[in-house]
Amino acid sequence: MADEPTGKVIFVGAGPGAADLLTFRAARAIAEADVVIWAASLVQAEVLDHAREGAEILDSAAMSLEDVVAVYERAAEEGLKVARIHSGDPALWGGTQEQLDRCRAVGIATEVIPGVSSFSAVAALAQRELTIPEVAQSVILTRLGGGKTPMPPGEEVREFARHGTTMAVFLSAARSGQLVRELLEGGYPTSTPVVVAYQATWPEELVVTCTIGTLEETVKEHKLWKHTLFLVGPALDAQGTRSHLYHPGHFHGYRKADPAARKALRAATREARRATAPEATPETRNEGVTQ
Repeated sequence: MADEPTGKVIFVGAGPGAADLLTFRAARAIAEADVVIWAASLVQAEVLDHAREGAEILDSAAMSLEDVVAVYERAAEEGLKVARIHSGDPALWGGTQEQLDRCRAVGIATEVIPGVSSFSAVAALAQRELTIPEVAQSVILTRLGGGKTPMPPGEEVREFARHGTTMAVFLSAARSGQLVRELLEGGYPTSTPVVVAYQATWPEELVVTCTIGTLEETVKEHKLWKHTLFLVGPALDAQGTRSHLYHPGHFHGYRKADPAARKALRAATREARRATAPEATPETRNEGVTQ
């Protein structure tokens, strides 16, 4: 019978920077670790306050993937617990999958603890909801092509921009001119609002608003080229809409609808659908008719 895997690697989402945005589960994982691997350039040093005395602390900035895997191999052999701290959420641009694959090859147990992504942190700093009723009900998370990692076909910013919804664009400040061109080519108007955030939740954070038309000059004015996130889309300055969830005409398992409000809500919904429906054609008029 094969030996049971020993040791464990826990991938910890540390959030966008501020140490107090760690989850309780993340703080506990760091506190219990024999080895802590963290990215000093992306995570505030205060996260290490949770590490126990005597824990081995390694900065991943000076380590290759092979160096990190060597630590995992040692942890498997010696039964050590490793906390691998990643900025933001490990599911987004964290390089975690390649590490998880190698952990399985090594035969060491793994766990992933989610973290606060920088896009949600920036929305909180800007005090904006990204999914506004009747304006935007989707959020696209992407990055500009042409960087170190090629973009798959069809995932260019201009293609996503055609949806006209909210976009969070990562890792693109160094090519702001290209970003503006692709956003406009995709169909956003130049007046579309943008939130530009540098080092969100760090002491030196900068959060400014502009439009696609002034995005490039805003980036250059503040000399931004890394650690910058863009939120783009009409939801960022939308006003006057209302969610159905708390409408008196909406009902669910815990609340009954007011009959008059329910009637008015249904009428308004029908009118909104008519206003946004494509113009009828002979073909669409016959849809649903049994021949």
